[in-house]
Amino acid sequence: MKPFTNFESKMIKLPINNIDTDQIIPARFLKTTSKVGLDKNLFNDWRQDPDFVLNRPESQGLQILLAGDNFGCGSSREHAPWALTQWGFRAVISTSFADIFKQNSLKNSLLPIVVPPDVHAELFASDGQAKIDLANQTLTTPSGRQVRFEVDAFSKHCLVEGVDELGYILGQESRIAAYEQAHPAPINTLVS
Repeated sequence: MKPFTNFESKMIKLPINNIDTDQIIPARFLKTTSKVGLDKNLFNDWRQDPDFVLNRPESQGLQILLAGDNFGCGSSREHAPWALTQWGFRAVISTSFADIFKQNSLKNSLLPIVVPPDVHAELFASDGQAKIDLANQTLTTPSGRQVRFEVDAFSKHCLVEGVDELGYILGQESRIAAYEQAHPAPINTLVS
């Protein structure tokens, strides 16, 4: 994983509530354990419409998805954040996320940002760039309004450092070894 750095981008607006993971990446494309190529099937059924927002030239290269309420509901497939990050998204903004989708996103370098309804409406009405500062946990709207968002400390640390959970544990090897040396396992003796 790459360290998550601050960035700014225009937003791709998808004002649909309750987008489930089967709409994000249909089940028929889940036969792989590789993340590579999943972007081609992101919102596959909706992309059959040439006017769908991801098909528009002005959407290419944008890194923020502004979605309706309750984004990522449905099944727990990790392929959904994989497909979103493969397409180039670094953050998704909504008023709410399904818990499993949110956790899968944080583990895969996709930042889910929950905003209040008034900020959500402001973002949908704007056309400029939003700025995301993970270190300070702020989203700056195109109008310059700074909005604080929540992210748990462990996920934030992993995103900023560019490590997953295993990478974090491997980074603690010397401390783990020191602990094990200071706390040897008891020797089991059989009493006859």
